[in-house]
Amino acid sequence: MGDTTNVNINAGGVGKNTFDAIVIGSGISGGWAAKELCDHGLKTLVLERGRMVVHNKDYPTATMNPWDFPHRGEMPKKFVDENPLITEAAGFDESTSHFFIKDKDHPYVQEKPFEWIRGYQVGGKSLIWGRACPRWSKYEFINPAKYGYGIEWPISYDDVAPWYSHVETFAGICGNRDGLEAMPDGEYLPPFDFNCPEKDLRDKISAHYKDRFMIQGRWAQLTQPKDIHIQQGRAKCQARDECMRGCPFGGYFSSVSSTLPWAEKTGNLTIRPFSVVHSIIYDEKKNKAVGVRIIDTNTHQATEYFSKIIFVNGSALNSNLILLNSTSNRFPNGFGNDNGLLGKYACFQNYRGSVGGSIEGYEDKYFYGRRTAECMMANFRNIHKNDMDFVGGYMAFMGCYRERGINDPSADQIGAAYKDAMSEAGPWGVYIYMQGETVPKETNTLTLSKDKKDQWGIPLLVTNVGYDDNDEKLLKDFLIQSSEMFDQCGIKNITQHDNHWAPGRDIHEMGGCRMGKDPKTSLLNGWNQFHNCKNVFVTDGACMTSTANQSPSIFYMALTARAANYAVSELKKGNL
Repeated sequence: MGDTTNVNINAGGVGKNTFDAIVIGSGISGGWAAKELCDHGLKTLVLERGRMVVHNKDYPTATMNPWDFPHRGEMPKKFVDENPLITEAAGFDESTSHFFIKDKDHPYVQEKPFEWIRGYQVGGKSLIWGRACPRWSKYEFINPAKYGYGIEWPISYDDVAPWYSHVETFAGICGNRDGLEAMPDGEYLPPFDFNCPEKDLRDKISAHYKDRFMIQGRWAQLTQPKDIHIQQGRAKCQARDECMRGCPFGGYFSSVSSTLPWAEKTGNLTIRPFSVVHSIIYDEKKNKAVGVRIIDTNTHQATEYFSKIIFVNGSALNSNLILLNSTSNRFPNGFGNDNGLLGKYACFQNYRGSVGGSIEGYEDKYFYGRRTAECMMANFRNIHKNDMDFVGGYMAFMGCYRERGINDPSADQIGAAYKDAMSEAGPWGVYIYMQGETVPKETNTLTLSKDKKDQWGIPLLVTNVGYDDNDEKLLKDFLIQSSEMFDQCGIKNITQHDNHWAPGRDIHEMGGCRMGKDPKTSLLNGWNQFHNCKNVFVTDGACMTSTANQSPSIFYMALTARAANYAVSELKKGNL
């Protein structure tokens, strides 16, 4: 465990520091672990390295008008210069900056460019996520091993399907049941409807392509709340599109508006904010983990907490950091790391490509509100066979929008004529952007610095993660296919874009502690348990065996609920 100087083991007595379960992290997966464990009667401690956030109370910008912000939503140049990483994150601006950490608040070492986006507060990144919730299909579990670009998943779609339904029903996901093989249906609230050009685009795509399907987005928005959501104190999405400020209506799913308050109602939940997790404590006599050591964010005082089971949900990179730093005589190279694979096979999703264009007509049509849910296109590549010069596939997000009446940057932007032009609706535009599968590679690694530490004395994380030739081929195919598809549908002024983002800005980092059937090639089994330490579970993005092309958050929720219920069952049987 390393140096134990100043460890406050008995803060209030060992008994006061002992729980049935400890959950590391309070974000999307950590909130679900807490909910399920508390529902089953386990006294559960949730450790969060950031500050406390209470639903509604701690959303300071939720109802502010654009003119209420000192810089009209922009960040001052000095802030941008000091924070080149975080200011590039999706959704970051003056109205949401309180839910992102500044670059200097937790440094790390980039051996290759990797943009690590973080939200350190109770609720984590569930307050600032994109909220897309498509299911994986059975092929995402099968194809990596079948086509030789990954190991075999220890579970199948059928194992996860009932847990998808479980979390979809509680969280509230809108969407349509479209009967797609590549993106299975779930338990959905009514979808946000297409606008007029989207309906026509959908019909034209279907007429020209038998394998491509533009659908209404599956999104974590309460379009028509049911009783289970009203019980949570949540209400209908108001189509404000201010989600990342924190929603006072609870219109979108977050840990803060849903799972954590639900867990708190059981009387079994304790949340300890300002708790930087240092390591997991392993007892060699008991041959299992017995607790977690934390460093108080503000006082730097070390304290140890004890429990029967531990869920690691710190978000993929921080979970890897904690596990790598959890060394002992039994695990000298990091927790559970007998095979030396901890921190390897880190991966992400490819967001580099987008295509845009303009649509003629529809001048007499508009749309309702500021819709929070984009349309989706299911993957159509390498599903039944690998027939491309790359492996994996891509889904896409897309939609049609109407510009303002004036979009000429050279025009005078002051005066009555400008104001009148701004009040008029302009031409329609269309966009599509990719979300591509990437190949897990042993050379994509997360390690600990040997000489650099953070302000809490914990080694800095070192990222060595990059694109490969497969990513370039997949990107090229997306750009060509999307452009041809738009052209076929009558779209004008088509443009292609490769944004050249570094990995990480997708905020879908995964891997490093992957699931698998064989302890020689994986760290976790089919229940997200360590092969060699059954009372520790990892159910956030770190557990991922491969990335698939669909958004991963709803998958993390399902895996977490499944693992938590299994852990309770095993605990009752005396197996943990």
